[in-house]
Amino acid sequence: MSGSVNAARLKKPSWKDPRLLIGILLVLASVVGVVSLVGAADRTSEAYAARESIAVGETLTTDKLYLVRVRLGDVAGHYLTPETGLRDGLVAVQRIGKDQLLPRESVGPVDSLNRKPVAVTIEESLPVQAVAGSRVDVWVALPDARNGFNDPDLLLPGAEIAEITAGSTALGSSRSTVVMVLVPDAQMPRLLGAQANKAKISVVWNPGGASR
Repeated sequence: MSGSVNAARLKKPSWKDPRLLIGILLVLASVVGVVSLVGAADRTSEAYAARESIAVGETLTTDKLYLVRVRLGDVAGHYLTPETGLRDGLVAVQRIGKDQLLPRESVGPVDSLNRKPVAVTIEESLPVQAVAGSRVDVWVALPDARNGFNDPDLLLPGAEIAEITAGSTALGSSRSTVVMVLVPDAQMPRLLGAQANKAKISVVWNPGGASR
């Protein structure tokens, strides 16, 4: 009797056994899932990147850009790609670094610019950390009635540097620094007025990097 029971237990499963069919289906589903994940992970698309740094207000043209294949996934709509196109007349409204992808909010028409670069000439040295894209505080001391200057006021806290270039005095005897700072439209009259009134303007690196 026990021999018959053992023989029944050792009997090979039938292809019609539902448990075997379920097992095969689970294995196939697992294989399909892995293949889909691998295919999704390897899916790339083309997007625009900057050949060199692009300053605020600079016009975007295709010769300043190149195409790179990247995995953007769900955020693809936030970047400029060949599919979105590159309209004529677009300018950078935010600084775009070299080899950086172009977020769509970093570009726009000229009339969308609310900051303009203004040249501020200073005699004092800036730290090496003060580069294009970093922030500085701009202080202004207006002339007083005694041929001196009043106490300085903080005019532009956390202003972004657009560019830094070396300058010189009128006689060329000493060096100065020209700092192009991005000035909001609302603050433009005060800064231009200070320059017109021969105010002493100082630029101080702001390591916090934020306006107040």
